[in-house]
Amino acid sequence: MKPRRTAKRLLVVANQAAAAEAARRARHLKALSCVSGAERELEELVFGDSLNGEEDELLRRLAGPRRVTAAEGKDLQEESSDSGVENEAKRDLLLKNPAWVDEDDEAEENVNMTHKYRKDLMKSDAETKLTKKKLKKRLEEQFQQAMGGVPAWADLENRKTSKRTLSDSDSDEDDDLLRRTGNFITSSESLPRGILKMSTCLPANQERFANGKLVTVQFHPSAQVVMTAGHDRSVSLFQVDGIKNPKIQSIYLESFPIYKAHFSVDGEQVIATGTHHSMFFVYDMMAGSIIPIPKVRGVEEKFLRNFELSPDGSFMLLIGNSGYLHLLSMKTKELISTMKVNGRCTASAFTPDSSKIYSYSKEGEVFIWDVRSRKSLHKFEDEGSLEGKCIAVSKNNQYVACGSSSGVVNLYTTDACLKENRPKPVKAIMNLVTSATCVTFNPTTEILAVASRDTDEAVKLVHLPSYTVFSNFPLFRKKQIYLTQSMDFSPRSGYFSIANNKGKALLFRLKHYSFF
Repeated sequence: MKPRRTAKRLLVVANQAAAAEAARRARHLKALSCVSGAERELEELVFGDSLNGEEDELLRRLAGPRRVTAAEGKDLQEESSDSGVENEAKRDLLLKNPAWVDEDDEAEENVNMTHKYRKDLMKSDAETKLTKKKLKKRLEEQFQQAMGGVPAWADLENRKTSKRTLSDSDSDEDDDLLRRTGNFITSSESLPRGILKMSTCLPANQERFANGKLVTVQFHPSAQVVMTAGHDRSVSLFQVDGIKNPKIQSIYLESFPIYKAHFSVDGEQVIATGTHHSMFFVYDMMAGSIIPIPKVRGVEEKFLRNFELSPDGSFMLLIGNSGYLHLLSMKTKELISTMKVNGRCTASAFTPDSSKIYSYSKEGEVFIWDVRSRKSLHKFEDEGSLEGKCIAVSKNNQYVACGSSSGVVNLYTTDACLKENRPKPVKAIMNLVTSATCVTFNPTTEILAVASRDTDEAVKLVHLPSYTVFSNFPLFRKKQIYLTQSMDFSPRSGYFSIANNKGKALLFRLKHYSFF
């Protein structure tokens, strides 16, 4: 009896130990599954994201294979059998033919053509009735006759072909893109030297030529509009499309031959000075009113002709006689300060940031002024200049161009102008044989236009920074420009215009530039 009792006790102890081990494992698994968020993030950082998956796999293995109950197995069998029956029923339904065919559905219905909306489609009095197919064809013929053929959107075959071709080309481009490596973001192509791709358009003022000399042509700073003004006392605005250039508006200033006109920086006003007046006019385009500005208090000038506007729209610089420069407020048109150069000032120009003024004297000296303090910062001599005529500063403030009475246009860097008393020009442009009376840079500082009003066809376009002249402009042995009075580039260099003594604003499309 004792051995049996001993065996039973051992069995009980073993069962208790197994139960205790199972309880311990259960507690351990529960502790693993209840790890805090901070501990779990730390485990993921150390062991990776796969730790959760490994724990789930471990728990699944310890739990053993999941038993499928009899009810669940029966449901799975029913679902599989139902899906098989459903698929078989669909297959039989597709193979079956219709039970009958209605002959009335196949018969074509005739349409009464004597109706008031269909009478125009009848080709003869006998066509009192037409089938729907014939009526559809007749409507298509009428539509094509009205449209001059089949429109692209209605030509289904061509649309399918074009779509197929487009998709093939796109796939080819994608394959080519994937076959190559490198930088696919490149800067825009710079203007090439030698030949300037351009075309001649109708004059910008085609719908209204000036009666006499056209002294000003200027593009609007923001709209696709150009302004012309001349000795015929008129200021005209035209829309620029390169084809018709329709006129927008013209204003007439009685007994006021215009010497110069200029858009304000915001494009809402036009300032115009006269040839023999001490007053000037402001045309407010938003209000549609013409405002006369009588003699400015503090400005003792017999005539007010030449002027410049600062790029920031704050100042107006009047160039007076005896070397006086009068700085006016653009808002109030009142005098702020007066500066004076040695001798007589012939031309002036603001820097792009409106902080400085370059003044070119008749004696060939250039004075640089600080706008804020109205003091002279520096002075330098234009090399070889006998008499100063015109001056311009590039839009990026890199170059200063000075044109003299000898026809030479000296091109300087602004750094040299500010530091040296006798700077050396980076290029002396000697393509003009008479006085250089007009110089202007395009907005991208890739073209410098130089001209003289003393000789026909005296216009040259200089490529920057190669400092070479474009050989295809103006056209050889073709009189087109005559005497140049004014020049301007559109805001994005798409167009170039020249005002001449014949009252025309010649217009040229520069094809290198995509925008107006």
